[in-house]
Amino acid sequence: MPEPVLPTTARLLLARTARAQREGRSPSLVAGVVRDGDLAWSAGRGDVAEPHSDVQYRLGSISKTVTAVAVMRLRDEGRLHLDDHLDGHLPGTPFGNRTVGQLLSHLAGASAESPGGWWERTPGGSLEDLGLAPEDVVLGAARRFHYSNLGFGLLGELVARLRGASWEDAVTAEVLAPLGMDRTTPRPVAPAAQGTAVHPWADVVLPEPEHHAGVMAAAGQLWATLEDLARFAAFLIGDTGDVLDPATLEEMTVPAGVDSSAPGWSAYGLGVQVVRMDGRTLVGHGGSMPGFLAGVFVDREEATGAVSLANTTAGLDAVVFGLLSDLRAAEPRVVEPWRPSPSPVPLELLGVWFWGPSPYVLRAVGAGMLHLMPLPGRSGRASRFTAQDDGMWVGLDGYFAGETLRIAEDHLDLDTFVFTRTPYDTDAPVPGGVDEAGWR
Repeated sequence: MPEPVLPTTARLLLARTARAQREGRSPSLVAGVVRDGDLAWSAGRGDVAEPHSDVQYRLGSISKTVTAVAVMRLRDEGRLHLDDHLDGHLPGTPFGNRTVGQLLSHLAGASAESPGGWWERTPGGSLEDLGLAPEDVVLGAARRFHYSNLGFGLLGELVARLRGASWEDAVTAEVLAPLGMDRTTPRPVAPAAQGTAVHPWADVVLPEPEHHAGVMAAAGQLWATLEDLARFAAFLIGDTGDVLDPATLEEMTVPAGVDSSAPGWSAYGLGVQVVRMDGRTLVGHGGSMPGFLAGVFVDREEATGAVSLANTTAGLDAVVFGLLSDLRAAEPRVVEPWRPSPSPVPLELLGVWFWGPSPYVLRAVGAGMLHLMPLPGRSGRASRFTAQDDGMWVGLDGYFAGETLRIAEDHLDLDTFVFTRTPYDTDAPVPGGVDEAGWR
């Protein structure tokens, strides 16, 4: 069980949740923070039954992340590759030359919505019923991020066909049940909140319809309780169990097409939203369907998360970001103590190296990794590296992610860049050579 938050922290979190429910005019709102794998605090405001943590609300697009986990499981099993064209697994659509990875990261140029009636408010049918046409391709592949519900409908159908089961049966068996999310279902199971719209100019409400979205279910069908959403937050923090390899989860959280070294940004990984806020990188997903708003975001470095569920169509700002900020300020994580650890390379190879005239520092940073970065106060590119069996090192992040570092006594060779012990060392294999007259 997680350690409960302090009484003063609980008051702070409750005050934020109460203000969000009142100012957002949501008939009900349940919210909580996650620590040590479970809810450390939660509350319900408005017309919500108790226990508030066991009332179902519709998750909306958080369902996309569940779908993405099912796709990545297929990848890890070798059943598909992220660079596979969709036609190889799901033939007959106008997206045949777009890849699985592009669909996961909303880079496939697929229309935001499926053709026909608004799928979020009308019952759906099969993929064939959609009648997809060339005009449903609205952008070129990998040109820009373009959020696509249709793209995740196609991914859900891909999962169904490769598993030989419906999308909901596949994700229940492979994701929800192993995580203990027994109260997460494709249709509401009592106790469940009624989806509502709130009139913009009066304090009156209107019930929203509920239905099965058919092939579009993978984009927003699931219902869950706060308790189950907290379990999913723990999964996103890193408690993946037998559902996903931790390295695969880490891969999903890498932003696509965004410079993650920038001070503030919002991006998408493989089925997850990644945002930079107040100097922190947060991972998760928001969700909205007519009548419902939801959110689950985690700070993986802080090992905390926040979850919220509300039964209103619009008007409620994302409360989860504020809860994470409050928790971090009131009860910051106490990190593990530093302890000495052996260097993965001889000490004489560490220290200052020069790329041309620019000074860099190569450091051992624990867990058998190296970090190459500009000298403090200088601008430049930085990356961490991990050792390979062949004696080489591969970049984990930053500009040199995926690139190979080769270490010699007198130079570093990194993706054609040569770093030397002195600026433009005449005794090292500097590309283009060094003027024989030297510095003058």
